[in-house]
Amino acid sequence: MPLWKQIFIALTLGLLLGISLNQSGHGEYAVSLKPIGDLFLNGIKMLIVPLIFISLVSGVTSLRDMATMGRLSIKTLALYLGTTAVAITIGLALAAVFQPGVGIELGSAATVAAAESPSLVATLVGLVPANPVAAFAQGNVLQIIVFAILFGLAITLAGEAAKPVKVFMDSLAEVFYKFTGIIISFAPYGVFALITWVAGTYGLEMLAPLAKVIGVVYMGCIIHAVIVYAGLVKFVARLNPVRYVQGVIEPAIVAFSSTSSAGTLPITMMSAERNLGVSRGVSSFVLPLGTTINMDGTALYQGVCALFIAQAYGIDLSFAQYATIVLTATLASIGTAGVPGAGLIMLSLVLTSVGLPLEGVAIIAGIDRVLDMARTSLNVVGDCAVAVLVAKSEGQLNQDLYDTAHVLKSTDLSTQAHPS
Repeated sequence: MPLWKQIFIALTLGLLLGISLNQSGHGEYAVSLKPIGDLFLNGIKMLIVPLIFISLVSGVTSLRDMATMGRLSIKTLALYLGTTAVAITIGLALAAVFQPGVGIELGSAATVAAAESPSLVATLVGLVPANPVAAFAQGNVLQIIVFAILFGLAITLAGEAAKPVKVFMDSLAEVFYKFTGIIISFAPYGVFALITWVAGTYGLEMLAPLAKVIGVVYMGCIIHAVIVYAGLVKFVARLNPVRYVQGVIEPAIVAFSSTSSAGTLPITMMSAERNLGVSRGVSSFVLPLGTTINMDGTALYQGVCALFIAQAYGIDLSFAQYATIVLTATLASIGTAGVPGAGLIMLSLVLTSVGLPLEGVAIIAGIDRVLDMARTSLNVVGDCAVAVLVAKSEGQLNQDLYDTAHVLKSTDLSTQAHPS
């Protein structure tokens, strides 16, 4: 049975059991299951530091020859990170307007306190770790991200001499992706235990806002795709945005159903080349990099969910904490694997960075599959948008092919290997 179905079943059973216990006045029995959920949360926490460092280093080193691809790299990175920052800002803005977490008041039954956030200036100054070992030991997410980026760039610039290190980091990244899969495979048990505890403690009051969270995330993804991506294609690349939308339908649908931007990569590349006229050289560089770096949908989801959890626990965030969420989600998106379930890991990073309770992940995990479909589609649609913009600026876009309506046929995919 697919994992998402297992999680849905666990969520449903946990809700039914928890609500039954709550309504019958035996909510204290639900507390006995919380340690199982805590084990799952500890597993997620265990992955945070090594996963973000290793996968980020592996992603940065994929840039390969910085001397010959410097201009292409700068454009790609700037567009990916810029649109990601805009995406999470949209998510925070929508969550602030619609307030999906207001009225839940989960903090009334638990002692939860947000870590005191430093000023924005102090945060920026503290990005570079004076002691990387201390940053790892203390779980300082931002410092780990910066150190990983610099370390990855050093490996790339060292060239042939650092090849064994690059191969090792790539292999280690694959190991940790599998490790992540192992931890995520226990999600149904963790979700069942935590949701039973939440529902048994708080009752039906926490159910209604979940539909609101889903609606806000989907609304944000649509706004970002139509206004940001199509807007960039129209006003920066000076291309017909309708043709762009038509050209990204296939990868968007596959991503929606598979919830894996990495698994959608072959169709994304073929659609970019055959539907949108992007050259093979640009697509082979920009799109694979996008599966690691471009996580606009995931970042938008972080903004909505982080503010939802803060509202649910009655925690007021400062401007510096908002800025920290934007910065953390933007930088963390570079090291997030384009595989199902990675969004929960990234959400735990964002929550940790501003001291929000990780218990809130239990509520989000139950509807994560529904949210994952929208955010993964936005990720691959964004990959195509950046590929079009970079190709256009480099003179490597076939304008005639872009302007010609074309739908990718199933026979075009028959010879393509689908990555695991």
